[in-house]
Amino acid sequence: MGLDTLGWMYMLSSFLFGLGALPAGWFEQRLGGRRLLLIFQIGAALSGLVIILASDRFVMTAGMMLMGLSASIYHPAGLTIISRRIRQTSRGMGYHGIAGSLGLAAGPFLAAWFATTVGWRYAYGTMVVLWIFLAVATAVLITPRHGMTDVHGAPAPAQTRLKPLFVYYVVAALIGLTSTGFITYMPVFFSENLGHLFLELDGVITGGFATTLVLIAGMPGQFIGGKWGDRYNKCRLLILISAVHVPLLLAFRYGPGEWVLLSGLILGVVHFMYQPIGNAMIAEFTSSASRGIGYGFSFFLSFGIGSFASGIGGIIAVNYGVPSVFLFTAFLMAAAVAVALYLRKIV
Repeated sequence: MGLDTLGWMYMLSSFLFGLGALPAGWFEQRLGGRRLLLIFQIGAALSGLVIILASDRFVMTAGMMLMGLSASIYHPAGLTIISRRIRQTSRGMGYHGIAGSLGLAAGPFLAAWFATTVGWRYAYGTMVVLWIFLAVATAVLITPRHGMTDVHGAPAPAQTRLKPLFVYYVVAALIGLTSTGFITYMPVFFSENLGHLFLELDGVITGGFATTLVLIAGMPGQFIGGKWGDRYNKCRLLILISAVHVPLLLAFRYGPGEWVLLSGLILGVVHFMYQPIGNAMIAEFTSSASRGIGYGFSFFLSFGIGSFASGIGGIIAVNYGVPSVFLFTAFLMAAAVAVALYLRKIV
C-alpha cells in the first residue's frame, strides 16, 4: 500500500474520531462525563481486539473506524468535567494537555518499535490492556456528580455567545487540518531525511523517534499555554501562536535536515500551546448547560474536518513529495491568522 491508501485509511478513523464528538456532546448532558468515559474505554478496548484479529486491510480499517468512534467520546466528556470542576480553566487544561502530550509523544516511537521487533498487532494489544486499566481507574477514582454546574468550575455566560464561538470554530478547523497534516506525515518525512543524524537506527524507528521528540516538546507548550491563558488575552495569544506556525512549517519544505528537526521541536512547543487556550475559550463562549455540545462540535471540526488533511496530504505526498504537505499546512495557518484577527475585533 502507498501513502495515499494509508492516508485515507487513517482519514476514515480520524473523521469518526471527530464526527462522534457531536452526539457525545449531546449525550454528556444526559449521561454525564463519567459514564461516557467508561463507554469510551470499553468501546476502544473492543475495537483494539478487532484490529488485532484483522486478516485484511478492510477489517483493519473497520476496526480503526470503530476505535475512532469510541475515542471521540473522550474530549466532550473529559474537558467538560475539567471546565466544571476547576476554576483556573486554562491551567487545568494545560495540565490535562501535558498528560495527553506524553501519551501522544510515546505513540510514534512505541508503534515503530513494536512494528520492527515483535509485530504491529502487539501495539494494539498494549492499547487494549491500557484501556481496560483506565476503565477500572475511572470507575474508582472519578466521583459521580449531578447537575450542569459545579461551585469549583470556571464562571460561565448565561447564554452561549454564538458569533465569537462560530468564528473560533473556523480557526479550530484550520488548526485541526494543520495538526492532522503535519503529525500524520512527520514520521515519514523524518525517516526519509534524518537518516544521517541517527545512523544506528532503522529508518522507520528514526521517523518514530524524531516525531516523539517533537511531540514531547508539546508538553512544555501545554504548560506555557495553560499559564499564559489565565494571565493574558486569549485572542491575542491565538493570533501569535497561529502566526508563528507559518515559518516553522515552511522550514520543512525549504530547510536542511538538521534545522528541520530544530524547527519541529519549536513547532511542538508552539502548536500545543494552543490547546489549553482554545479549550478555555470555548468555556468562556458557552453556557454551562451547552458546554458538552460546544466541545463536541469543536472536536468534530478539529478531528473530523481535520482528518481530511491526511487524505489530501497523501495525494500531495505521492504527486509532489512529502515536504509539500508542510507547505499546504503553512497556507492553512496563514488563513487561521486572518480569521483570528477578526475574532479579536468582535470579542
